[in-house]
Amino acid sequence: MNYKSPKKAIITDAGFASRFLPITKTVPKAMLPIGNRPVMQLVIEECLEAGIEQIIIVATEDGKPFYEDYFNNKVEKVKNQLASQGKSDRFESVEKVLSFPEIKVIVQDPSLPYGNGSPIASAANFISPDESFIVAYSDDVVYGKSAVKDLIESFEKHPDALAIVGAQLVPHEEIKKYASVDFDESSEVLKGLVEKPAPEEAKSDLASYGRYLLTPEIFKFLKPENTGLDAELWTADAIAKLIPTNRVYVKETSGLWMTTGDPRNYAFAQLKYALDNEPYASELRDFINKN
Repeated sequence: MNYKSPKKAIITDAGFASRFLPITKTVPKAMLPIGNRPVMQLVIEECLEAGIEQIIIVATEDGKPFYEDYFNNKVEKVKNQLASQGKSDRFESVEKVLSFPEIKVIVQDPSLPYGNGSPIASAANFISPDESFIVAYSDDVVYGKSAVKDLIESFEKHPDALAIVGAQLVPHEEIKKYASVDFDESSEVLKGLVEKPAPEEAKSDLASYGRYLLTPEIFKFLKPENTGLDAELWTADAIAKLIPTNRVYVKETSGLWMTTGDPRNYAFAQLKYALDNEPYASELRDFINKN
């Protein structure tokens, strides 16, 4: 069976984000800003750029109200106040958010074990049996061409795919932080994922990160009895179960992937965004050079 091209994206944000405490005791990590937009919005915009029509955010019970408010609250008082001050142009960014297609926010199933596969499993009922779908981790931003668009283009090339793994080259000495992709370069077929290898044991310097095109086949393996390392339910483990079919592919993405999953890398992602997009970028460069 070949699956329909994806029109839905599951975006996961169901962790505790302990490395960002104390701010994340109140605010979900994906609501931290890059410029004047939360990380979650950047990920959603990447999906919409690729033609995705429905977004399913998987959140914690405490985080759910934040996303529902951000993407649905029309804040009429703010709109009216700005209009009365002749500053309606400042509300345009809010209007853009309110114009997004359907965004559904659900809570991760509390009966599932900890792990990055559990948010995906929690959204299984929103995926039709005949369609592929996108999974994006809200830890990861992609600058430049949408990685989701790259995955969909790869699916057009490989319509038999059961899964497509987004990957990006990293410096050789850093591959130990990620899953090294072992694949056939001519066919783009995935042969294996080596989690956090020593550099000399890595199959390649292509690192798998939080962008996937998946099909309902994945739900056969995202089950509580299939926990792996540290008793967690891992997306990579479920994908590995599909490798023997020779229908799992690798797509090296065109844009620049940056993780925001810890304060250090979050700061780098903020800085990269500001230097490339903000009107004060030259002043920021001068400040950095002087200090």
